[in-house]
Amino acid sequence: MTRIISGRAGSLTLEVPASGTRPTSDRVRESLFSALESSDSIRDAAVLDLFAGSGALGLESASRGAAAVTLVERSAAAAAIAKRNAAKVARALGGSPAAKVKATSVIAYLRGATETFDLVFIDPPYDLGDDELREALTLLVPRLSAHATVIIERAGRSAEPPLPDGLEHLRNKKYGDTTLWWVVPASPEGVDDTTAR
Repeated sequence: MTRIISGRAGSLTLEVPASGTRPTSDRVRESLFSALESSDSIRDAAVLDLFAGSGALGLESASRGAAAVTLVERSAAAAAIAKRNAAKVARALGGSPAAKVKATSVIAYLRGATETFDLVFIDPPYDLGDDELREALTLLVPRLSAHATVIIERAGRSAEPPLPDGLEHLRNKKYGDTTLWWVVPASPEGVDDTTAR
């Protein structure tokens, strides 16, 4: 069972696809969102949830005050579940749309995207190759606000995600067999931008 942990839709149960996705555990999400809230990365943010599955990460953000959420999921079955979950969260939030769901591949979505995002979740299948991940990150760079935060979830045994020009690692944290990598837009050379995050 997956649920919204906190916020205006807190404790709401979400549907999860029967196969083909790997929901982030409640324990990992609770730690992640606690850190994001302490850095004020969610309130009024434009959020993008790539490889969204049930949409739990993006919808948690909506519950906690994100201004806009987009869920991208290639699987038609999973995208349909994400739409139902988004509708449930929208009702809990008083009827305002909780999220837009895009039933397409991450690469296709990013190639056509025009919006700018402040917070991005990337939770690809653990067997996604480094080249595919780098391509997605490369296409994401121009879609990020100056002080965006990107969270990449990978298997604990995986190497550091390969970053294209324009992104840099901030930190990482391991939870059992899962590692979360915090990535941010690269600072201009010679400028210490850490205080702004």
